Amino acid sequence: MLNRNRTIQIIFVGAALMCLAGCSKSAHSPTENYVLIATNIKIPYWQAAAAGLRQAATELQVRWEMVGPETYNPQGQHEEFQRVLGRQAKPTGILVSASDAELMKADIDAAIDQGIPVIAIDSDSPSSKRLFFIGTDNYRAGIMGGEIAVKRLQGKGNVVVLTIPGQANLAQRLRGYQDAFASSPQIKIVQTVDMKGTPSIAFDATKEIVSAGKLKVDAFVCLEAQGCTEVAEVLDRSSLTDKIVVAMDTDQDTLERLRKGTISATIGQKPFTMAYIGLKMLDDLNHHKPASLTANWAQDSSSPVPSFVDTGATLVTQENVDTFLVHTTPAK
Repeated sequence: MLNRNRTIQIIFVGAALMCLAGCSKSAHSPTENYVLIATNIKIPYWQAAAAGLRQAATELQVRWEMVGPETYNPQGQHEEFQRVLGRQAKPTGILVSASDAELMKADIDAAIDQGIPVIAIDSDSPSSKRLFFIGTDNYRAGIMGGEIAVKRLQGKGNVVVLTIPGQANLAQRLRGYQDAFASSPQIKIVQTVDMKGTPSIAFDATKEIVSAGKLKVDAFVCLEAQGCTEVAEVLDRSSLTDKIVVAMDTDQDTLERLRKGTISATIGQKPFTMAYIGLKMLDDLNHHKPASLTANWAQDSSSPVPSFVDTGATLVTQENVDTFLVHTTPAK
């Protein structure tokens, strides 16, 4: 009798485990489609994010795609978002990196109003209805870059900043640099270059600054990924080895120039992680729908969603660059 009961228990447990396994699989459908909408999607940064999407989608057995213009084009991103919303088969969830926070606000709000959860990654649109933000603590990244610049400049010098106005993440990084420089009044930002998302502008602006010689510049700071490789190229061609160059991100070219010494330091982000976690959190929102997508979760101490997920940032110098190069593959 004891053996019979034990057999029944084993069968019951086995059946329960099979049910759980089946439920786990049936909880996801291959028709579920998660979309990341970005801009300049061919650069290594966004290819790393695509790898994160692919990994999460493979684990969940759902569909994914990354869409957006192949150059820096906020208007093109806006149009791509509208195209995605206009599809007959609506996306299950959307990740968006807002190249222009205000331009993308209406699109994000429209998606939420249609019942499609939207999470901002990398660059936020804080005044929109997006559920929350996943990415770098960009102010802290600016502080990190500012502190290494102050150290390398030994507390004094003129700095040129290369940025793209309108992006919330870059504005936060700039504020971090400014606050880091505040403790060293002999460090001054003497020029800000609007790259307009075009690396050649960084090259031309640096070449003009170097060639004119009217403005003494001791350091160049890049708030986005593509500018400082162009700065480093100009300085290398001009045999200017005494300039401090603080870059952003860890693409292959940046890391190689850092190892060579034409870039002084860079701030590494985690685009793979942003996209990987982002898709998984969208999936959870799809299968465990909150009571409302438009509730003021920020002021709810029992909120089912966070306000901000910090994926981390790391200071990369010649001392630890080889560790990053091991995990970085050349862009295809």
